[in-house]
Amino acid sequence: MLADNGIAISMDGKGAWRDNVFVERLWRSVKYEEVYLRAYDSVSEALASIGRYLDFYNCASEHPSGYVIEEKRFC
Repeated sequence: MLADNGIAISMDGKGAWRDNVFVERLWRSVKYEEVYLRAYDSVSEALASIGRYLDFYNCASEHPSGYVIEEKRFC
């Protein structure tokens, strides 16, 4: 189905676990530190709350050397 629609599969062909380990770790953090701890009343509330969490996560995960990329300078 993906190939039929011109979508390239992101794995290196061997199905290596390291292909998306960083994204999997991010989603684990989102689920266990935000989603599973809240009882959202609506989809819009969930989107807003998860958005705030991602803002927090991005600021909290800056490199300890103090290096801040331009987009993160207001964290």
